[in-house]
Amino acid sequence: MTAIAREHSTECGKGAPRKLALSDDILMSIEKPVRYIGGEYNSVMKDPEEVKVRFAMCFPDVYEIGMSHLGIQILYDMFNSMEDVWCERVYSPWVDLDAVMRRRHIPLFALESQDPVKEFDFLGITLQYEMCYTNVLQVLDLAQIPLKATDRGEDCPIVIGGGPCTYNPEPLADFFDIFYIGEGETRYRELITLYEDCRDRNLGRVEFLRRAAKLPGLYVPRFYDVTYREDGTIERFFPLEEGIPDTIVKEIVMDLTDACYPTKPVIPFIKVTQDRLVLEIQRGCIRGCRFCQAGQLYRPVRERDVETLKKYALEMLDGTGYEEISLSSLSSSDYSRLPELVDFLIEECSKRHVNISLPSLRIDAFSLDVMSKVQDVKKSSLTFAPEAGSQRLRNVINKGLTEEAILKGAALAFEGGWTRVKLYFMLGLPTETQEDIRGIAELSNKIAATYFDTVPKERRTGGRVQIVASTSFFVPKPFTPFQWAAQCTKEDFLDKAYLTRTAISEQLNQKSIKYNWHEADASVMEGVLARGDRRLCDVIRRVYEKGGFYDAWGEYYDNDRWLEAMEECGLTVHFYAHRERHLDEILPWDFIDCGVTKEFLKREWEKAKREETSENCKQKCQGCGAARFGGGICLEPR
Repeated sequence: MTAIAREHSTECGKGAPRKLALSDDILMSIEKPVRYIGGEYNSVMKDPEEVKVRFAMCFPDVYEIGMSHLGIQILYDMFNSMEDVWCERVYSPWVDLDAVMRRRHIPLFALESQDPVKEFDFLGITLQYEMCYTNVLQVLDLAQIPLKATDRGEDCPIVIGGGPCTYNPEPLADFFDIFYIGEGETRYRELITLYEDCRDRNLGRVEFLRRAAKLPGLYVPRFYDVTYREDGTIERFFPLEEGIPDTIVKEIVMDLTDACYPTKPVIPFIKVTQDRLVLEIQRGCIRGCRFCQAGQLYRPVRERDVETLKKYALEMLDGTGYEEISLSSLSSSDYSRLPELVDFLIEECSKRHVNISLPSLRIDAFSLDVMSKVQDVKKSSLTFAPEAGSQRLRNVINKGLTEEAILKGAALAFEGGWTRVKLYFMLGLPTETQEDIRGIAELSNKIAATYFDTVPKERRTGGRVQIVASTSFFVPKPFTPFQWAAQCTKEDFLDKAYLTRTAISEQLNQKSIKYNWHEADASVMEGVLARGDRRLCDVIRRVYEKGGFYDAWGEYYDNDRWLEAMEECGLTVHFYAHRERHLDEILPWDFIDCGVTKEFLKREWEKAKREETSENCKQKCQGCGAARFGGGICLEPR
């Protein structure tokens, strides 16, 4: 390993050798030391003496997870295209190295230069899921940066958060100097120019933050305060100084075709979670599922031009050694030029012996035909996401998928040679009944029966059909029609999972059905953090001080630790997770404008209770409010 580290050591600065932050004895003693040495193909090296701003971009999880994230790659490429900026990468050290760094007082370092993060101008942390919040504190602590933003001096980096969890940043408000609300391609150049100007004029950290708070899309928590009613709900949320905006409007890229895109992504030394090229074809989703946060946050739908995508695909294939390319979208089937793009990729990828992955497809005749072309002779499993077992509950969540369509898609798949189907459902959705839960087993059974009805005995060469039904537990999220809904308790979730398993065991084709379910404890705590207020900052800090991090990993999550911290802070899980909120209650994220109006979300919540569906954006505009951005599907003829 040491030899590899030395081999990939590059030049940094004025010809000086790039020295690794970790000694040989440490690298030899930890798991997967290549996580920490940098020097990967396509990583960017600059002379620190020739840039004005150094930006450490962090994904607060292990290397293999962080290196799979497209958003980090996009921002890394964007920052490094700026002559005055050098952006480097940082990930959470795994538990083995974490212990070593604490014992030996080694500060957290960036991969490219191996320099300590505390010496950088900015530390950007992406917030992709709530259970990584304790890892944010791990990163700050190992970097030797004060955890509370108000305790940081002029020598500390500006800590800025981005990603979908910033649409309710309040549970982390104490720990960040700035939250960037929305898509990162639009506002960073202006922010960095402001930083350079303030530094040149010696205006100081607080004055820079005060001026940053007046830029669109940027939320600086220190300039806001909140008061609470006796019942614990918010009485008032308000800016502390004149000129600080009451509302933060999300940033959005309306011209996606001309936005920056990494055609030469960094290639990891080791296999990572998503070990493939990623081609982002569009942002947003037309479907309007009422549980889905991403479907609301990224409205309106915006497509990349197909000719640009073809160009990017060729450049990426030529610039990397990947053996697979994947299309990225919330709903790839809805991309208007998908047939043309897929035909192009099939032709080009076949020449290079590169596989094509097409996630997020609706299972219909076109999709199955496409998958038949791009998959090997041995068919991999197909994935359906009915989300609910009954048509009634699918109407409540506005899934837009009928049982007839599901069974028809399954029949087409079985005729095409597939014998394994994965089904994804949620338990604990609003208005759910026992009949809805039993519907999961019944639908799984009907799909298995469809196989036997469709495929003659002589063609069943693969043996028995395999139906894998998986359930996750519903977590209400901000900026969805279900943001007011009560979440089930842990006991309720487990009862629902038991009922599902029992119902499956009663089906005629039970031997063809396998059932999986998630842990309930972490789902409830995710619900607490998703809709929490800034009083949870103390809870997160106490959990971390009790030894908690990597809470997104089941083997390290300790529910008792979280419950103890909640109790010590005088807070209850019930208040944040298990009560239905009043429509007139001030929510912790109400100061953010994500483009979708609260009035629209209320209408959808009431329609859900009446089991009424809403047409998708291509069929009929529902007046969600996203048309104000002046582009995307909102301005397209229907």
